[in-house]
Amino acid sequence: MNVPDDLLYSTDHEWIQVSGDRARIGITDYAQDALGDVVYVQVPAVGVAVSVGDSFSEVESTKSVSDIYAPVSGVVAEVNTGLSADPAAMNSDPYGSGWLCVITMSTPAEIGDLLDAAAYRALTES
Repeated sequence: MNVPDDLLYSTDHEWIQVSGDRARIGITDYAQDALGDVVYVQVPAVGVAVSVGDSFSEVESTKSVSDIYAPVSGVVAEVNTGLSADPAAMNSDPYGSGWLCVITMSTPAEIGDLLDAAAYRALTES
């Protein structure tokens, strides 16, 4: 399982790459593997305000439909429109072209509640 050391992780299996007050978000390699082949991604709308723990997106796979939860609070600033044409990018490149959205964080201190790579590995191995 691929768990890049330079990212933060939620216990709901989202990854976050922080740059200033912006957080790029996607699902982890562990999550995409558990989901199976992703066939549809509902990206959130730009401008939507989200709070930590809110369901703000949905991923449909050959196995199930799963909610994606906001790991930080803020406003959706960008979405990966490429996922509508290639939802399988979440499987093939979850940390690259399979990213979901960018949130401008309203409370950057919330990232302190997220897991580093070592803690996320421990979570998924238990």
